[in-house]
Amino acid sequence: MSGPPRIHIVGKKNAGKTTLVCDLIELLTKRGLRIGSVKHTHHHHELDVPGKDSWRQRVAGSVAVGILSPGMVAMFVPQDRELAGPQRYQLFDAPAFRDCDLLLVEGDLQAEAPRVEVWRAAVGDQPWAAADPGIVAVVTDDRLSGISCPVWARHDLPALADRLLSVAGLGS
Repeated sequence: MSGPPRIHIVGKKNAGKTTLVCDLIELLTKRGLRIGSVKHTHHHHELDVPGKDSWRQRVAGSVAVGILSPGMVAMFVPQDRELAGPQRYQLFDAPAFRDCDLLLVEGDLQAEAPRVEVWRAAVGDQPWAAADPGIVAVVTDDRLSGISCPVWARHDLPALADRLLSVAGLGS
C-alpha cells in the first residue's frame, strides 16, 4: 500500500475520538506537518444531498461525480458493497493525500494499520485494548489497569503527538 503513514484513532461512542483527532490535526499542522484525515463509519450515510444535481447524476448511473466550487472539491464514488482486503483502503492512496505527512483516520477497528484507542471510564466497560493485542496504545486520563499496551495521557497533547509520530515512523 502506498500513501502516507496512517494511524487509526478508535474508541467507543463518546470516548472523545473526534475531539482528539481535531486537537492533533491543529497541533501537528502548527508544527509544519501536512495532515490528512478520514472519518470511517459503519453506518450508512447519504453524503450527497438527495435531489441536488450531483446526487441526481450519481443516481442516474455516473461512476463518479465530482463537485468543484471556488473553495472546495468533493468526489462521490458509489459503492455497492463493503470492500474487503486491499481494496478496503484505496481511499488512503487518493491523490489528495499524496503530499500528506500523516493520515489520521477516525475509526475502523479492523484496520491493518496502527490503532490507538481513546478511552474514558464514563463510557463504561474495559477498553478494547484489553482483548485486542493489535491496539498499540490507549489514550486516557482515567485510571486504567488490566491491559498490556502503553497508556498515554490525554491531557499532555504535545507528548501524545510525539508518540503518535513515533508510531507512524515520523519521530524519534
